[in-house]
Amino acid sequence: MPAKVADCRASVSAVRELTPDVVEVDLAMVEPAALVFEAGQWVSVPFGAKNVRAYSIASSPRTPGVITLCADVAPGGIGSRWVRALRVGDEVAFKGPLGGFVWAPGETRRPLLVAEEIGIVPVRAIAVELAAGRVATTLAYWARDPGWLVYDAELRALARENPGFAYHPVVRDGEAWTGARAATVVPLIEALVPDVSGLVAYVAGGETTIRQVREALMLRGLERKAVKWEKFW
Repeated sequence: MPAKVADCRASVSAVRELTPDVVEVDLAMVEPAALVFEAGQWVSVPFGAKNVRAYSIASSPRTPGVITLCADVAPGGIGSRWVRALRVGDEVAFKGPLGGFVWAPGETRRPLLVAEEIGIVPVRAIAVELAAGRVATTLAYWARDPGWLVYDAELRALARENPGFAYHPVVRDGEAWTGARAATVVPLIEALVPDVSGLVAYVAGGETTIRQVREALMLRGLERKAVKWEKFW
């Protein structure tokens, strides 16, 4: 049963700038003392009565006393400014957990995870849980350049440590990049998935990428409802 949504308070315990435009924040739970959630869910931070921002939880449900949020602060809006200004010791109020972009209990289909840039945040959480459960998983991760493959090193390590976890990063640009290149993630998906039987896909990123991946998989015969998605922009 999904955890009940609650009003929560936490204290900032760490702030890390992963790239000039991506900031990761650890929140030590205060009330409740632990946040029960599922990998892939998010929390909602209020900025006024009708102005909220959603932040996916990057950390594992196995460490509910401290949750990690990760945000693209490049847009420069109210949420971006708030994340950039966070300092250790600040108190944060939010509501959560929220969202249904989660690995369903009892799911027997083989997972294909697809992420575009900051869309990796919930996908990373799901990937870590699937690897821990020894579920054979394929992850395709696209970015405009290597600097936007936020968790690239960690995911490479996860693939080395877990033979059943296949990680495929691809970028559009990058002079020093020696890996796969493509203007979108679609050519990679088409190469990785010649057969969609018994497949379920989880896609997180921009609306255009979600639509393109869904259409590519449906052309191969996958049912529309077998593509789960989380839109970031």
